Amino acid sequence: MPTLRPGPQDTPERSTPERTRRAADAKPFEGVERRRNPAPAVSPTTSNLEIHEVTVFHELGKALTSSLQLDQVLRTIMEKINEVLRPDTWSLLLMDMEKQELYFQIATGEGAEALKDMRIQPGQGVAGWVAQSGEAVVVPDTSKDSRFFSSVDEKTRTATRSIVAVPVRFREQCLGVIELINCIGPEGFSQRDLALLEALADYAAIAIENARHVQRIHELTITDDCTTLYNARHMNFMLDTEIYRSHRYAFEFSLIFIDLDHFKNVNDTHGHLMGSKLLAEIGQAIKEKCRMIDLAFRYGGDEFVILLPQTSKENALGVAHRLHRLIRETPWLKDTGLNIHISASVGVASYPTDSRTKAELLHLADEAMYLVKNTTRDCVAAAGVGLLPQRG
Repeated sequence: MPTLRPGPQDTPERSTPERTRRAADAKPFEGVERRRNPAPAVSPTTSNLEIHEVTVFHELGKALTSSLQLDQVLRTIMEKINEVLRPDTWSLLLMDMEKQELYFQIATGEGAEALKDMRIQPGQGVAGWVAQSGEAVVVPDTSKDSRFFSSVDEKTRTATRSIVAVPVRFREQCLGVIELINCIGPEGFSQRDLALLEALADYAAIAIENARHVQRIHELTITDDCTTLYNARHMNFMLDTEIYRSHRYAFEFSLIFIDLDHFKNVNDTHGHLMGSKLLAEIGQAIKEKCRMIDLAFRYGGDEFVILLPQTSKENALGVAHRLHRLIRETPWLKDTGLNIHISASVGVASYPTDSRTKAELLHLADEAMYLVKNTTRDCVAAAGVGLLPQRG
């Protein structure tokens, strides 16, 4: 891993208050400038060391209990590591659980920005080895260690001479890796320092796990269990947000209401379990057809709503027709051997063309959908226009 050298403006004379202020102002990806603490002129006594370590853990304990902001707590932990162990540079890599690869959450030094989009595979380099093995490692000389990943140095144009890396683990799962670069002096890296670093890594693991629990609880409050789409409660909140944003910046946006035709027949014929599975499949298919800025919701029962920010009514109708064809032409539940075919009634309304209020927009889109449902089914209608001809 690289040595991320401090820039020429980084000097030992920087005051502690300034260092603290700059750390607090840092943004989510922390390619930050270090403020290295100068080594003490006189080695502290053992008792002073112990008092300092107790103070560090006390401050970290307060940080863990006073904030649920993961970034803030992790930064506090890494600043304490910097303060106690004084590496040239340091970094915190977190594990992307879905992709099973490490990414740099916090990194210091002038080469840090180059690491922003870099990914490390398990087993790759010292950090990857630590993540894979779950063991701490001390590498006094990277030129003599086959695990060293020189490509990172090439990317950052830095030189890594030594590395100390410890896993950030919760139970049996590796959540990330803390790396200290060029912190090994002539006397080596003591077992006491390694034990301290591992203890600080445990604090980081607690902070990460706490944050994930909070995130999961939040997701459960806004997500539909069956389809994993957002739920109606979150739709109401996002509609308020989008109306405010569109009013302020003179944007258009559109709503698409989708109701599955004769969905009750699926439940009656194949059972509610297959009905729920069908809803989940269709929900995911709708989500995959949306842009990054679009939001898909399960409104209730077999109804879906799609919010299309910055989308005119004309463009929304194009999307509505594509989704209508997708539902109509796809054989669903293929993996169960059922190959179910189903159609949908679709309604569209737009802001500000049709209305400027949330309640009226929802009513108009719903009304357009029910116009289809109560007449032809398997079609698209638009507020203020009525039924639209099928598109090929």
